[in-house]
Amino acid sequence: MLAGILPCGVATSQSNTVLNNQIQLGDVFSQQTLNVETVSDYTAANTTATGNVYSASTDGGDLDLRSNQTSSGDILADTNVNVATNSGAQTNLATTASGNLGDANVHAGTMSAVFNQATTASTITAHSHIEAPNAQTGEVFTSTQAVGNNQNLGVSVGAAGVRVNQANAADTYSDGGGVYGLVTGAAEMTAGSMGNNVALSGDGGSGVRIIVDQQNTAGVTQAAHFTAYGQVQDGKTTAIAAGNNMNAVNEGFLLDATLRQTNQAYVRAQAVSSAANFGAGAAVANGVGNNAVMGDIGGEVIVDNTQFNEGGGIEALASYTGGEGYDGLASATATGNAAVGYSCSDCSGRLTVANDQTNTVDVGATATGTLTTGRSISGVANAVGNTATYYVSRPGE
Repeated sequence: MLAGILPCGVATSQSNTVLNNQIQLGDVFSQQTLNVETVSDYTAANTTATGNVYSASTDGGDLDLRSNQTSSGDILADTNVNVATNSGAQTNLATTASGNLGDANVHAGTMSAVFNQATTASTITAHSHIEAPNAQTGEVFTSTQAVGNNQNLGVSVGAAGVRVNQANAADTYSDGGGVYGLVTGAAEMTAGSMGNNVALSGDGGSGVRIIVDQQNTAGVTQAAHFTAYGQVQDGKTTAIAAGNNMNAVNEGFLLDATLRQTNQAYVRAQAVSSAANFGAGAAVANGVGNNAVMGDIGGEVIVDNTQFNEGGGIEALASYTGGEGYDGLASATATGNAAVGYSCSDCSGRLTVANDQTNTVDVGATATGTLTTGRSISGVANAVGNTATYYVSRPGE
């Protein structure tokens, strides 16, 4: 891990130069099991496995960064929790498997950076499971995430010129599950898989120019989550799978984004949930080949977006089964290519867009809802090849 680049000067800007080269050839795995009889407060587990990871930041200085990361081995993060009677007022599980992970931030300075992340043909798996058929908890929150390449960027009261190149050839699987006899409050369990991901956040009047090239050539990108409850007050089970994903949001004078996304993987998202007695229950599945969100609150947005989805197709499946309760929902959304761009009209914002999307594969969404006795059951199934939304709006809309 590379961290802690802090300037000494106060009155003048200091330049900091970083060259990061990381190559991981072997397998990386982390596993843990918690066997719980009865606890009063909480049960928590955090399991992380990563091929390469670095972080770099400046506060009051400039950052010139070049980073090269390559991960070639299998990655596994595995969490298992067995509960006999009670896992406490709150139960929290976080399970994350990543090939390459980078984090770069600048405050009151300028970032000039090139990031290269690559995974070779391998398997990246995040698995978590709670086995508590005769036990209870107050609330339960779980996150199970598998990502090939992940780059996070932050710009505050500054400027950035950044290029990110991501190439993922690793199959990514997030597999989550849980069985509880009784959950008296909220139960939110989520599985997420992505081949490549870029997240940028800017604030304080910043200006950002970013170029992103993402290629997902893996065979499979899959997220699956299965839950079952004897009784739950508010249960939501979610599975999200994306071949390539970028989310860039700035609060400043400019966001200039050029994006090239190519997905060849079979993308599958599946969420299955059931409850004998429930207040509200939902199973939500969202699968997308290429996804991008680009927005600036306060300034100009320039977008040059090209998305190409081919290969194995996109599939989303959601199933909810309720015995006796109130409101049930099964929602499945499958998309080949999706893009959203926006600017703020009251902030003198302007939007300039060039959008090019091509999908050559099947896209399917299936939702199944079953209710024995209750107030309502709803089903949503949306499948679309290409979708793009670009708009200028007032703050808060």
